[in-house]
Amino acid sequence: MNSYGRLVISLDFELFWGVRDKRNLEDYGDSLAKVSVIVPRMLELFREYKVKTTFATVGLLFAKDKLEMIKYSPYLKPNYKDSNLSPYTDNFKNVKENWEKDPYHYALPLIELIRDKYPEHEIGTHTFSHYYCQEMGQTLEDFKADLTSAVAIAKEKNINLYSLVFPRNQYNPDYLEVCREMGILTYRGNEDAWYYAPDSKEDTTLKKKIYRTLDCYVNISGHNTYNMSDLITKVPYNIRSSRFFRPYMAKGGMLLEYLKLRRIKKSMTYAAKNNMLFHLWWHPHNFGQNTDRNMETLKSVLEHYRKLNLQFGFESVTMKDCVSGIVLDRR
Repeated sequence: MNSYGRLVISLDFELFWGVRDKRNLEDYGDSLAKVSVIVPRMLELFREYKVKTTFATVGLLFAKDKLEMIKYSPYLKPNYKDSNLSPYTDNFKNVKENWEKDPYHYALPLIELIRDKYPEHEIGTHTFSHYYCQEMGQTLEDFKADLTSAVAIAKEKNINLYSLVFPRNQYNPDYLEVCREMGILTYRGNEDAWYYAPDSKEDTTLKKKIYRTLDCYVNISGHNTYNMSDLITKVPYNIRSSRFFRPYMAKGGMLLEYLKLRRIKKSMTYAAKNNMLFHLWWHPHNFGQNTDRNMETLKSVLEHYRKLNLQFGFESVTMKDCVSGIVLDRR
């Protein structure tokens, strides 16, 4: 295995399926509507800096219309204690017929854009329904049915799924065997700190949220970079998160942006110098507010990557590419 550092970027591509429990589209509507513009801008920026990413995409977004959405929905559905977490509760009552009429619930044109025009990127899965693996009321069998649907609708679009990001980072070790059976090679685990534990919404305390926020700006948990040997356990391989790319905070202004950027760059440099892996992630809709400012910060990160690439051989890889050599070696 080559001895150089790696940059992994994963994007949780979910649109309204990931924020539906807010009960009100007004909170996120503008940001979600901008995703159709933000994703192409990101793709061009990634290509300019020769950076690869993994778009972990909710399976429902692959549907071309409402009929296809219903067709691929799993026969077993989670019975969450909080019924608002399920997209099936109202039988897609608020979903319109297709992308042209409803940019909040469909993304097939963007998925096809990535597949056809930007093949350097990986399209992974964020489960079919933005499935919550730690919430009360769902079962292992429900999860398997959900992932089966995600694989099926992706294959219908000529896409094979190899990488998974658990919604809300609710990683559940009991479900990894199902992932392996479904052909999933990698997943994004959490940082190794108590406040990043993959808890349910109910167990994610205010204290944990505060620590997570502070950690994006100040080094509390360390660099959260990893040796490749840390990943080599068994399929699916755990490509742990290093940092959430928190969007621009208008209240904190440029001071918080400076601290965030310094934190990210220092950890990237540490990974590059020590031949380690750094995994950065966010949601496309996080750039919906203060879009230009967020894009400028991303550009600064990518410029730093290019410097590290030239100086240390730091390499940008998708989640799948990160472990492809391991998988081939073990066949």
